[in-house]
Formats: sequence, C-alpha cells, structure tokens
Amino acid sequence: MSKIKEEQLKELQDQVNSINQNQLKIGNLESQKHTLIHNGVELQNQLRTIQNTLEEEYGKVTINISTGEYQEVSEEVDADS
Repeated sequence: MSKIKEEQLKELQDQVNSINQNQLKIGNLESQKHTLIHNGVELQNQLRTIQNTLEEEYGKVTINISTGEYQEVSEEVDADS
C-alpha cells in the first residue's frame, strides 16, 4: 500500500487537529453563552420580584437607583378611551 510523505501526513494531521480544537472551543463558548442567558433571565426575575415588593409598599413610583429617592408616577388617562 502506498503512503503520502511523512511531512504531508504531519501537515494534514495538524490541520485536522486545529479544526477539532476550534470546534471544541466553539462548543465551550456556546455552553457559556447558554449559562449566561439562563442567569440573565433569573436576574430579571429577581428584579421583578423586588420591583413588585417596592410597588406594594410605595405604590407606582420611579426610583433613582443611585440615591434611593422616588417620585410618584402619575397615571395619565388615555385620550383614545
């Protein structure tokens, strides 16, 4: 059976290994992305819970997250109603 040159085989193996490493890295990044998206959703849910608790205590307000000051939100009547 005939063989390619040793140098050509090494080059071919190196290239295939590089492709495999690249695909592995992409898989790892996609896994990290999935985890971050899931964490982001959980953080949004926690924020919503805090907002609901604050609304129960203070009513409809806007809160300055730097100072803690808040202002009541005036509920405007929709002109189309």
